[in-house]
Amino acid sequence: MTSEITKLQKYDALDGRTFLICVGAMKCATTWLYHYLASLEGVVVSPVKELHFFSAKFPAHALSDMDALAMHRLGHHIAQEGDAVENLMWHPTFRASVDRVQMIYDDDAYFGHFARLCTSETKTLCDITPAYSTIGPDGFVYMRDFCASQEMRVKILFVMRDPVDRLWSQLRHITQTNPEAELTKRWAEALQMPKIMVRSDYRYIVQDIDEVFPHEDVLYLFYEDLFEESTLRQLCAFADAAYVPGNVDTVHHRTELRVELPGDARDAFRRALSAEYRFARERFGDRIPSAWLP
Repeated sequence: MTSEITKLQKYDALDGRTFLICVGAMKCATTWLYHYLASLEGVVVSPVKELHFFSAKFPAHALSDMDALAMHRLGHHIAQEGDAVENLMWHPTFRASVDRVQMIYDDDAYFGHFARLCTSETKTLCDITPAYSTIGPDGFVYMRDFCASQEMRVKILFVMRDPVDRLWSQLRHITQTNPEAELTKRWAEALQMPKIMVRSDYRYIVQDIDEVFPHEDVLYLFYEDLFEESTLRQLCAFADAAYVPGNVDTVHHRTELRVELPGDARDAFRRALSAEYRFARERFGDRIPSAWLP
């Protein structure tokens, strides 16, 4: 797919705002980040945590059909007890689900969604969708050009985690949500699945981001020190928000399936991801957390 953008409606309500897009990575505390950013004064997040707008347009590495999921989510809201119209009026997630379905056939609905969320106090709007890390260079170019239709400053956030730990957390998460997948047992097969491994491919994700977006509008953070005050202050400054301490004791969407990573799997993961470790150390130097495997 190319980055050909049809003429889009410009929303004056978005003028001068910061638009922060968190593009991943999966299993790097992005749900915690979502709630933390939502707690900051002047920062607005979509009531739907992961919009999957851009990943639905570049679905080569999608784990499921995100437009179909949007339809299912809306159907769930419509089917709830009580009057559906009244529920729509009073439940932000219901309204956001309507917006997300409209995005399937109307590109203007994406920024229309955020314009509707704006108030006079809004400084920053956020789309936090870890699957955006998989959209590739064409996807990032499309994202940049699409966002250029609005007079906002677009900023990109990408959070990395020790590649082996992140991959094992992903396999446990997939197995928990779909036990038949048994990826904690079939880990050797998972290493051959592009849709799994692309989410650990920090080399190409970072290189693609660097090539498309200005370096001053990109922030790379690390899961292992994400909850430290210095990191959160850095994040708040990037998001044009005043610093507020984070509730580091709250865990969102923890994978409850607790399976230890077998030693032979750890060794195989380390070999498969050796290029990611090498790239990260060359690119980020002493910023790499000490907890990462050597």
